[in-house]
Amino acid sequence: MKKNTALERMLQGKPAIGAAAAFGSPLAAELLSLAGYDFILVDNQHGVWDDNLSMQAFHSICLGPAIPMARVQQNDFGAIGRLLDRGAMGIVVPLVNSEADAQAAADAMRYPPRGGRSKGPLGCSFLGADYMDKANEELFLAVQIESIQAVERAEEILGVDGVDGCWIGPSDLAATMGVDISTPKGAEEHQAAVMRVLAACRKLNKIPGIACTEDNAADRIRSGFIYVNVASDASCLMSNAPATLKRLRAVADE
Repeated sequence: MKKNTALERMLQGKPAIGAAAAFGSPLAAELLSLAGYDFILVDNQHGVWDDNLSMQAFHSICLGPAIPMARVQQNDFGAIGRLLDRGAMGIVVPLVNSEADAQAAADAMRYPPRGGRSKGPLGCSFLGADYMDKANEELFLAVQIESIQAVERAEEILGVDGVDGCWIGPSDLAATMGVDISTPKGAEEHQAAVMRVLAACRKLNKIPGIACTEDNAADRIRSGFIYVNVASDASCLMSNAPATLKRLRAVADE
């Protein structure tokens, strides 16, 4: 089976740096992979994807060095299984707020005896003929901790067998905390919650992850987060297109 090089890096304590694909374009996902990211996250929660486009994206991502991963729409046994069957080697599950939520995600992620995933994958043969034998070891499950309730239960959530790590959603976390992170007080309270999750990961030997921006990614990596998303197809487009236009508009208007 294809080696999950992103997971391998993280198990060695090295950061895996990824980008999200939201446009529903396998070609965009391919280009992000060819840029050299460690993983590409096909975002089925907020992005414009269906099953077939997701499968095409996973194939396209493998044309570059990145590992194909996906965020599911919701913590659902069928939704997780369908993306795995189509070739996702990592799954991010949103809105995991309790130990029971985490257990449900873990059960859907792996084959018996480690979980309850149904056998019969269709669409992931490109990952190797020995997929069924090695999938449980090569797949990666991150649960999203994106509410203050989840932060308060972080050790219970991350203690579930089969949960490999987490992915903090900073914006949603701030919203559930009712804090304004543009203020010193709000930023301090928010940072304390983030670091509380990081501490839980370290205590339980789980992989700490967080959604980043280009501006704060370096600080997040230095603080110890190793599953980090730093860009997206949308952010790459919107960061370059306006800057190019502004520069050339100035020339055109001279």
